[in-house]
Amino acid sequence: MQQRSTPKPMRRPRADGERNRARLIAAAKDAFAKDGAAVSLEQIARDADVSIATLYRHFPTRDELISAVYQQEVTTLIEAADQLMTKREPAAALREWLMLFVDFLDAKHGMAEAMDMLIGGPEPLYSKTPHRLDIPIKALVAGGIATGAFRDDIEPHDLLRALAGVAHVRPSKKWKRSAARMVDLLLKGMQGQKLRLGPGPIAIDGHVKSVF
Repeated sequence: MQQRSTPKPMRRPRADGERNRARLIAAAKDAFAKDGAAVSLEQIARDADVSIATLYRHFPTRDELISAVYQQEVTTLIEAADQLMTKREPAAALREWLMLFVDFLDAKHGMAEAMDMLIGGPEPLYSKTPHRLDIPIKALVAGGIATGAFRDDIEPHDLLRALAGVAHVRPSKKWKRSAARMVDLLLKGMQGQKLRLGPGPIAIDGHVKSVF
């Protein structure tokens, strides 16, 4: 009777390969932000202190490298949410995560030229971001609601839309300072009393205000 061969377990990527990939992504992020889409892959390989052959082994095309940089930024946000929820109080965790989201928007802006060079444009990649960030932002807000730190009528994605709006307007190079103020304003509103909208006057903190 012929014995079946036991399938060999798949080998995990070697540690040095993982490190090289991480260095290439970090170098590419800095290079795209500093020099734009025209930066050469050879320059990125030099900045990462690896050979061009190593770069092509991990990222056969420029598009794959650009996509990897963007996806890594999103993954960093997702992983940060889990860490913050275990180490910080709900309000502090959300504030720190929203500031990381501001950094993400800044990195995205720095890579805009490179993203626009993707075959098919950046929209297929961008369109997946709201879905990927759905779990962390909802979990952060839910944690605050559960402890009574936040009101229970918050739409989590409104927080991201507000910050994205500040980033989109970009009145100056110091837009991140405005974004930080927006984060604090949003958090203050989340910890206040509910705002009841509708015809007639609005009750805010027990006081009646007229709507015009």
